[in-house]
Amino acid sequence: MLIMKKIITYILLIGVFASLTLYVIEKGSTIVRPNQENSSGQNIAPQENAYQAVFDFKAKMVNQLLNNSKNPLSILLFQVIIILFTSRLFGIAFRKLGQQTVIGEIIAGVFLGPSILGWLFPDLFALIFPHNSFMSLQFLSQIGLAFFMFVIGMELDLSKIKSKTHDAFIISQVGIVFPFFLGTCVSYYIFVELAPKNVSFLSFALFMGIAMSITAFPVLARIIKERGLSRTPLGVLAITCAAADDITAWCLLAAAIAIEKAGSITSSLFTIGLAVAYIVFMLFIIKPSLQKMSEKRMKAGKFDKTIISISFFIMLVSAYFTEIIGIHALFGAFIAGVVMPNNIRFKEILTDKIEDVSTILLLPIFFAFTGLRTQIGLLNEGHLWAFCGLIISVAIIGKLAGSALTARIIGRSWKDSLSIGVLLNTRGLMELIVLNIGYDLGVLGPEIFSIMILMALFTTFMTGPLLDFIDFSFNRFNRRKANQS
Repeated sequence: MLIMKKIITYILLIGVFASLTLYVIEKGSTIVRPNQENSSGQNIAPQENAYQAVFDFKAKMVNQLLNNSKNPLSILLFQVIIILFTSRLFGIAFRKLGQQTVIGEIIAGVFLGPSILGWLFPDLFALIFPHNSFMSLQFLSQIGLAFFMFVIGMELDLSKIKSKTHDAFIISQVGIVFPFFLGTCVSYYIFVELAPKNVSFLSFALFMGIAMSITAFPVLARIIKERGLSRTPLGVLAITCAAADDITAWCLLAAAIAIEKAGSITSSLFTIGLAVAYIVFMLFIIKPSLQKMSEKRMKAGKFDKTIISISFFIMLVSAYFTEIIGIHALFGAFIAGVVMPNNIRFKEILTDKIEDVSTILLLPIFFAFTGLRTQIGLLNEGHLWAFCGLIISVAIIGKLAGSALTARIIGRSWKDSLSIGVLLNTRGLMELIVLNIGYDLGVLGPEIFSIMILMALFTTFMTGPLLDFIDFSFNRFNRRKANQS
């Protein structure tokens, strides 16, 4: 009975005030201002024909919907919906093929770009991705990458790198130096043909060398975890090599960006000096301070929003500082992650708050934006495909063969050596980041950018099948050897 009384009271109140509001609106609609005229210069005409009024109303509503759909925010939201849906489909499909979900998402980005969708359905591509909307996608993808690099920095365990300095250091550094050298050699061969105008050979060679030598640490970590290798000597060594590899590669990338923006090595010394001072400040002042604060709060059970906001603030300030000194915001986000407290619980909580949004929502946007830049159709001549084959071959020889032979020389078995070479040859997302930075700086043109994207996809795609082939071949060899004995 009480409930019915409340319902009746609610209906009466709504009805009374709605009626009064409508009455005021109706009375207000009859107000005629002095000298008010219609568009023809005459007094307001009497009511039009009812059918014509209905038709005009429908046309007005349709035009309003069309205009609303062309707003920048509407376009961006529609693009994000398409990107997430397509990325999810491709991720599931490639997952069933035994590949990493991230590979499917990268392929989805290429599919949505001019290479496939724009080629097959140019009108649909222009509708979904109008040219003036690229900037919004780029900014959104950069924010996602900043958070992702922050998480990658947190995942790096510097103590493990220190404890594995012997084998991991040798393998990782040879795995950087050798492919870097081969990358500069290839640069010398293709510079005239593929380098953009007004780009120095130094900048072009530096970016090509880094692109050849980098390893996709996050993809490699997921492969090792899914194959149950996380606690094996092989898995620990591979992760440590990849971590040391990426730290070296990112330092080289920071130097390359500084040199490109400054114009020469001499002019870039100021920027490089600021970067070194910044890293020292973060590692020896910010990191110990954060460690003490986190330990104090964790002991007191006060892991609240304050420490989360401080962590995000440090990441944003770090990214801003590295951007304004002339390196890149992503490098600052990465270093901010590295200096986060070593407390495992702290990192788990912080990662859980960031990783889902960055990897599920924002990273597919980066893949799609990369796909929008990839124009495989530009490789319309035989010699360009020959360059593509050359670059892929050199990339595999430099990273896979170089790392595998080094591991074998320092005493690892052939199976472990080849597996390490295959794992470190995985380029994936980290390669795309390097390539996009080079493209933004104008160091890489559309043709070489597309070729390098194909190289990144090929070397990442081959990781799983090659690991399976190595396991199968050596297991078969061991069984045959055991039967013969």
